Amino acid sequence: MIPGFQSIMLPLLQHISDKSEYNFRDIIEQLALTFKLTDDERKELLNSGLQAVFDNRVGWARTYLKKAGLIDSPKRGVLCITDLGLETLAQKPEIVNIKYLKQFTSFKEFIKVNKSGDDKEEEEENPANLHVTQTPEENLEAAYQRIRRTLAAELLQKVVSLSPAFFERLVVELLVKMGYGGSIKDAGKAIGKSGDEGIDGTIKEDKLGLDIIYVQAKRWQPGNVVGRPELHKFVGALAGQGAKKGIFITTSHFTKEALDYIPRNETKIVLIDGELLTQLMIDYNLGCTTQQTYEIKKIDGDYFGEE
Repeated sequence: MIPGFQSIMLPLLQHISDKSEYNFRDIIEQLALTFKLTDDERKELLNSGLQAVFDNRVGWARTYLKKAGLIDSPKRGVLCITDLGLETLAQKPEIVNIKYLKQFTSFKEFIKVNKSGDDKEEEEENPANLHVTQTPEENLEAAYQRIRRTLAAELLQKVVSLSPAFFERLVVELLVKMGYGGSIKDAGKAIGKSGDEGIDGTIKEDKLGLDIIYVQAKRWQPGNVVGRPELHKFVGALAGQGAKKGIFITTSHFTKEALDYIPRNETKIVLIDGELLTQLMIDYNLGCTTQQTYEIKKIDGDYFGEE
């Protein structure tokens, strides 16, 4: 289990207790061994996919210890313990966490920056804050994912309530935004027109139309699942057209048997259910708009680095 960033604080201090300067990346690897993390735990990424969860938590443990004055960073990517940090270890604390660090003036100044009186009072009175495992970045990403899931549910409800014609246009617009079909006019001229043997239409795979992808789009209520027989019918229709590629889109979802189905010939089909459909709509800004943007920034080490 990946430890919370508060649980990392004391071991981090102990690892650098000899007053030597340590490369931060080396400390991360040493701490990973201390906590006996598995390879999968070391590879687990934040939702953003930009950083390992454990690395992020070690980074925040370092930040909090530095704000309390227990460690210092004499140069980029390097850390060492301070005299105050040594004094802290000499007291043999059982744990170093946010509550413990509040005894240090510099840390109290750090945590009260940009906090209202109500925020500070809530933080003091809420015992759960003493057991926080997630870093601020993880909390921000978790909140973002909750907002995204709520938006996806609202989008799906809206899409299901639309007319078949509107849904067909939505499918065309999404595929074009994803890079298929060239223009909206070229992409959508066959969608919704055919209905021939289980095929709702075709779309160019690229702007030059070097290959054609056949599309089946079903605007079904979430309770009406798409089973394996529907895929058999679709693959049969593709074979009848001499086609090798198809996309099956539904506002509902697929049964396990359908998801496990792999055509025996060279036909390739991509399944897009209601959940994936709405996630793609969010990713490609279809049917939704940006309300607010938050930028997470960090120190530019190159700017402050000495030649």
